[in-house]
Amino acid sequence: MSSATYRTLLRTPGAAAFFLTAAVGRVGIAMTSLGIVWLVHGRTDSYADAGLVTGGFAVAEALAGPQVARLIDRFGQTRVLPPALIAHAASVAMLLTLVAGGSPSWLMTAGGVLVGATIPQLGALSAARWSALLRGGRSTGLPTAFALESLSNALGYLVGPALVSTIGAGGHPALGTVLAAVLVVVGGLAFAAQQSTAPPPVSALAEGTRARGSLLRPGFAVLVAHNLAIGVYFGAMQVSVTAFAVEHGAPDAAGPLFAVSSCSGLLAGWLYGLRRWRAKPRVQLAVATAGLALGSLLLFAAGSPLGLGFVIVLTGAAVPPILVLFSVLAESAVHQAVLTQAFTWLNSAGAAGAAGAAAISGWAVDASGATGGFAAATTAAATTAAATMAVLAAAGIRARYGPKRQLARQEPTRP
Repeated sequence: MSSATYRTLLRTPGAAAFFLTAAVGRVGIAMTSLGIVWLVHGRTDSYADAGLVTGGFAVAEALAGPQVARLIDRFGQTRVLPPALIAHAASVAMLLTLVAGGSPSWLMTAGGVLVGATIPQLGALSAARWSALLRGGRSTGLPTAFALESLSNALGYLVGPALVSTIGAGGHPALGTVLAAVLVVVGGLAFAAQQSTAPPPVSALAEGTRARGSLLRPGFAVLVAHNLAIGVYFGAMQVSVTAFAVEHGAPDAAGPLFAVSSCSGLLAGWLYGLRRWRAKPRVQLAVATAGLALGSLLLFAAGSPLGLGFVIVLTGAAVPPILVLFSVLAESAVHQAVLTQAFTWLNSAGAAGAAGAAAISGWAVDASGATGGFAAATTAAATTAAATMAVLAAAGIRARYGPKRQLARQEPTRP
């Protein structure tokens, strides 16, 4: 298939408007965390304080995001998002004031917590709109739509950090945080204004529909665990690749290595979304996670930054299809009444895994060098692949020896 697949999706009435406005906000979201680092360090000259404030932001974002998503599912995107964006703008203004006033680190951290607690999860909201828009006869387009979302997210995290770093290095650390907030608020408000494509709130659904809206389902719990493991992989790779470059006397190679991995992922995600795959999503996920696990083993054979570059091209290409398939499986595992919460919990699980892995892999690198960090990343990839294989095996057993087959065995034979 050609790229007309993406164009066809964006020609769906209302799709381009909410997708592009969410993309603008995503760039701001990708800038916010690093912008706080530049902001606090520029005022205090302390990376410890910057890390503390940024850590408070990250924890609050991961914990509060699903709670805000619950309100959005309950009352609707167009009612909840504007107040949340106003609260976010006020929180950023408060943090800027605290930092400029030379407040103690605990008070700046509290400001960072407020910023994280109010930042909207526009990616989850956009994915929920695609699900509502393509539900029914056009549901076959969901994998392509989620691939488009993955591309938008990847581009946001390429452009955003580079932009805020350029501004910070130019001697304007506060400007990066301000610009990030402007992009989030403007993009978010424009997104909320697209009322025609907003999914209906739970209050507008029937009572029976609301009763089925629960996240307490085994299939979704497995997906959360998968996202946690992939987050560990990301966090471990960030530390390990940097350590590898330093060990080989080429610290400047870390940036190009990450860029190569990101470009590989962008290309793989774009190509994945162009094709309608015949295999079931769980089978595709098994293949992709197995490929990531096997590719991660090659990390231990890399003897130079160039060799590592070839390996992370392979591993980077496996990640986007995995993330797309997580969204596809989540969309089918939970009811539409809690879909925004589901997507947000997946994001939070990935962020939690990455944050925890940064600390664990840092200890591993100190103890065993970059090899120790690669071991953590490979373990996470292998765990994800093994869990997927176990789910597939369990599904096969249920299909073969499930209730229908048991009933068939119990059916009395005719004389």
